[in-house]
Amino acid sequence: MSLYKKIKEVRNSFRADLDSFISDQNDIGPIRIKYLGRKGEIAQLFSELGDVEPNERPEAGKLLNQLKIECTKSFDEKINTNNNAHESNKESHEDLTLPGLTFPLGSLHPIQLVLDEIKDIFKSIGFSIAYGPEIDDDYHNFQALNIPKHHPARDMQDTFFIEDNIVLRTHTSNVQIHLMEEKSPPLKYIVPGRVYRNESISFKSYCLFHQVEGIYVDKNVSFSELKGTIEYFVKRMFGKDVKIRFRPSYFPFTEPSAEVDIWNDERGQWLEILGCGSVDPAVFENVGYDPGIWQGYAFGMGVERIAMLKYKIGDIRHFYQGDVRFLSQF
Repeated sequence: MSLYKKIKEVRNSFRADLDSFISDQNDIGPIRIKYLGRKGEIAQLFSELGDVEPNERPEAGKLLNQLKIECTKSFDEKINTNNNAHESNKESHEDLTLPGLTFPLGSLHPIQLVLDEIKDIFKSIGFSIAYGPEIDDDYHNFQALNIPKHHPARDMQDTFFIEDNIVLRTHTSNVQIHLMEEKSPPLKYIVPGRVYRNESISFKSYCLFHQVEGIYVDKNVSFSELKGTIEYFVKRMFGKDVKIRFRPSYFPFTEPSAEVDIWNDERGQWLEILGCGSVDPAVFENVGYDPGIWQGYAFGMGVERIAMLKYKIGDIRHFYQGDVRFLSQF
């Protein structure tokens, strides 16, 4: 049999064997050995090249090289196709009806939840929202609010001083001064934000907390309007059946002043939730408002205190420890 005919038979035989290969990786190894091995059929054909007539050897050698390249390429393509099919087959065995992995979801912090509710309540009755500096000068934090230097009322708020006349604000009341300096009356705002006091940390006090200040200035504003506003807020926040009382109190920037308590059935006692009062005429004079024309009221509440009462939390430190077991409840 001529070498040309043997080349054709080996090619056809190789194609038939390769086409019959299905999937088992171990089955394809013998095919490589049979045709492409050192003693395989293609190597055997190369050994017969010496028997070919000298003038035909270049052409015969060319055909043998083409056969080897063709078989090697076909074999490699078959391996790649098989590997891809194997991976695809593995994926097809996944049960897509099984439940997927459950990833924990975050939630709003309880302080943020209460703060959002406070803002929504006051926005519903016409209050706008303003923000102001957490680092402020002594004048806006104290003096303009009728708390001059060396006044005993400063003892009510242990202060972090950055410089001699620069402080971390001790209340959001500093923003009401900025608002009245920048805007002409009437005005009606709440001011949420963080405040700082140099206090010992315990279950009921922390070195920072959140506060919401309220300020309303207009003509003929009365204390009874303040009382109605506060009652509306408390009933929206704690329920319409909550018991409320106003106690006379003292704040340097309001006169008359009051503290507001709600009755707590679990503890069997009154608990303070905020302070309020009519804006002192001296504060209006400090910002250039005529107290003979304009009246107003102001109030301030601690967001943590509201949250502790609303969610029955006994220790303010829980809000700042980042304990997922605590935060996940909200």
